[in-house]
Amino acid sequence: MATTTAAQRRDQEKQRYDAYVAECPTRQLLDRISDKWVSLIIATLSDGPRRYAEISRTIAGVSPKMLTQTLRTLERDGLIERTITAEVPVRVDYELTDLGRSLQPVMCAIKSWAEARMDDVLLAREHYDAR
Repeated sequence: MATTTAAQRRDQEKQRYDAYVAECPTRQLLDRISDKWVSLIIATLSDGPRRYAEISRTIAGVSPKMLTQTLRTLERDGLIERTITAEVPVRVDYELTDLGRSLQPVMCAIKSWAEARMDDVLLAREHYDAR
């Protein structure tokens, strides 16, 4: 059995999470957090806990199936937490976890950038399409 040095083990650990490697779990995470619904849900929850209906009303165009699926995926990844309160009717709230809050500034910055630069993107598209 070959032994490895501490430096070699550190290098192996760094390569383990290299998003440029096809099988890397980091790539799966990047795929997930780059989804449009994920960024909008995280931005919506940045103001605090919300109920399902509030999230649905805030994010126009998301189907109930896609919203439910995305919320479950975010909960599985530890980015949001679902809290069920026993009352009539049952109350379900979603909120960002500490891990989700650490991602929130990045996602909100991307959303703000897209909103602020949309005119530039539309102009670039017009120029490209005119060629």
